[in-house]
Amino acid sequence: MKRSISARVYGKVQGVWFRASTKEIADGLEIKGIVRNENGGTVYIEAQGDEEAMKHFLEWMNEGPRHAEVERVEVNEIAQQNFTEFRITP
Repeated sequence: MKRSISARVYGKVQGVWFRASTKEIADGLEIKGIVRNENGGTVYIEAQGDEEAMKHFLEWMNEGPRHAEVERVEVNEIAQQNFTEFRITP
């Protein structure tokens, strides 16, 4: 069963390769979606994948890449999307 979420990641998450690392992890887990920087210093993610992959993805999201300092992650369930890949968007 597929799970679709949106997430906003707070903390020191811009300028630390968070988006590129998110794409790398998502691709490895066969998760589809998008990631982008937002005004205010957060990172926004929409993602969909199987339940087990999404569990690992969310665990990683709370840690982030080596130089990130994740303070918190807000996650919401969203309607199924038609993503065909995981992309970094402007």
